[in-house]
Amino acid sequence: MRTKIIIFHDSLMIAVAWFLAWLLRFNLEFPFYNWQLSLYIFPLIIILQQIAYFRFKLHKGLWHFASLPDLWNIFRACIVGSLSIILVLTMWNRMEGIPRSIFILYPLLLMFFLGGPRFAYRMWKDRSLSLVKTKKDKKNALLIGAGRAGDMLVRDILREGSYRPVGFIDDNLRLINSEIQQIRVIGSVNDVPRICSEMNIDLIIITIPSATSHQMQRIVDVCEKTQCTLRTLPTLKDMLTRNVVTNELREVSIEDLLGRDKVILNLTSIKNGITNKKILVTGGGGSIGSELCKQIVAFEPAQLVIFERSEYNLYKIENILSDTNVECEFVLGDLCDKDNVEYVIRKFKPDIIFHAAAYKHVPILERQPREGIKNNILGTKNIADAADLNNCESFILISTDKAVNPANIL
Repeated sequence: MRTKIIIFHDSLMIAVAWFLAWLLRFNLEFPFYNWQLSLYIFPLIIILQQIAYFRFKLHKGLWHFASLPDLWNIFRACIVGSLSIILVLTMWNRMEGIPRSIFILYPLLLMFFLGGPRFAYRMWKDRSLSLVKTKKDKKNALLIGAGRAGDMLVRDILREGSYRPVGFIDDNLRLINSEIQQIRVIGSVNDVPRICSEMNIDLIIITIPSATSHQMQRIVDVCEKTQCTLRTLPTLKDMLTRNVVTNELREVSIEDLLGRDKVILNLTSIKNGITNKKILVTGGGGSIGSELCKQIVAFEPAQLVIFERSEYNLYKIENILSDTNVECEFVLGDLCDKDNVEYVIRKFKPDIIFHAAAYKHVPILERQPREGIKNNILGTKNIADAADLNNCESFILISTDKAVNPANIL
């Protein structure tokens, strides 16, 4: 039904533009001969112009979302339709009796009559939707980021009408006092606390989907000085696959504030490296080692050997893994016992060793550096030497990498 109405409207506009072009050409006086000629060739005008309409899909556009691409399609349809009419009439009778100025007036009028109602309808629809809620029901929203995503979002906010966008924030000083959809850029990120206080802001929306974690951290730090609710758009990856709408706003997540890009694990590669392999985990009952063991069994190794110095921790991890189908060996021992370490490696011949056994509590070790050196350094040397002696494929150091950039005795 909608398509039929659009086709009828656009066909009617052809008639209005065509005959109005003749009237304007003759100063609103329409001689009988010219009226008869224009009416005689009108069916041809309708056919050729409708072909141009369908070629540029004018009947498929939603008037509620009329925009520059729709205006571009209207322009092309009018120009192509007019050129087609000129070509056919020239071949038919060399345009005898038809003023050439008609084909300047006609496409200009047609563009106006096609584009005007579309954009008027959009403005009326957006205005009517924005009045659904009264002003006192709307929350004041401040948008951080005066880019393309901000433009898309503010359009949707104005259309949906649940918030009142009062301004944009952007660190690009050249944009200050410029406007997007009649919403002004009123300051930089550092101005957010002052603006929120002065303008009674209820909601802050970060509209920078491409922001790095460092940029997000800075913005969030500034916004936390206010009492406003903070929301952000989906990531750039999500934005590429979906349209931006207000119900896609989400709370700022921990991934946004990591201080680095989120690491995406290659699970296929990990599975290929662990499945059907013999794995040994030192410190397998500790905080890191126990979680490591739980994740390793999911990749179905041939055997999992857990080496742990704490009897209680070994007991706990044994209970946790009691239901697994993976063959598990639970070995009580100390990495500082070199003979025992070599015996265990010779006995089980692991393909991969995850070395997670280490003291980790800095204040304790700073008071007792001797114990830290004995366990973290000498213990690591014992297991590394044994792995090398028994041709272990991989030795993965988990917990003693603090020495890369030392800031204390640990």
